[in-house]
Amino acid sequence: MIRLIFVVVFVVLFLIVSIPILLVEWIIGKFNMHLKKRSSLAIVSWAFRVVSFLSGVKLTIIGKENIPADQPVLYIGNHRSYFDIVVSYALVPNLTGYIAKKQILKVPVLGQWMKNLDCLFLDRDDLRQGMEVILTAIEKVKSGVSICIYPEGTRNTTDQTLLPFKKGSFKIAQRSGCPIIPVTVNNTRDIFEAHPWYIKSQHVIIEYGAPVYYKDLEKEDQKNINEYVQSIIEKTYLKNQELLKK
Repeated sequence: MIRLIFVVVFVVLFLIVSIPILLVEWIIGKFNMHLKKRSSLAIVSWAFRVVSFLSGVKLTIIGKENIPADQPVLYIGNHRSYFDIVVSYALVPNLTGYIAKKQILKVPVLGQWMKNLDCLFLDRDDLRQGMEVILTAIEKVKSGVSICIYPEGTRNTTDQTLLPFKKGSFKIAQRSGCPIIPVTVNNTRDIFEAHPWYIKSQHVIIEYGAPVYYKDLEKEDQKNINEYVQSIIEKTYLKNQELLKK
């Protein structure tokens, strides 16, 4: 329970204290938008690292060298916990926007920080709006911003390793030409969602797979790109589950 209290107190204080910081960021953006985005990334990444520390997360990172330093990418990941975002966002090396559900916009202050970070907000019940989000994400990648999306469409609360990946998510890489980076996260659900009244210290493994270039794939793999990448993440997930047992 004490970890949960620490995390809640920190998040509330951060959101309150960051209100004037957001004003400063707005002023910076009037003169230098790139600087605004970089400083917002640094601030939010720091906050997520503090949340991880207070939660007792012991993190193992594998394959971070697979992320290209000179171009935007499409991060494709499995999704079991809110901590997937906390852990992974603190590690992104360049400007990165996450595609999140629109309900997050209702959280005071947090929604504005996410807008500063090029995040996009998806209405799962509106297919047309969903396609507009994908098209906007394509333009962001072309402008140099990486995008992270969870193609399962929601957090996986089942006993299945992964939920089916939705093919539409991959249009971002198909139409922009950016590499796909498979991101596999193990053991985040056991931090909080498995027992939502308290936070438990856990060993988390996050692994970045080798870049996947849509244009270099065989025709059949291009046609079933969602299954191709899902297979990579599933194999990695099962491999790293065994690492956690050691």
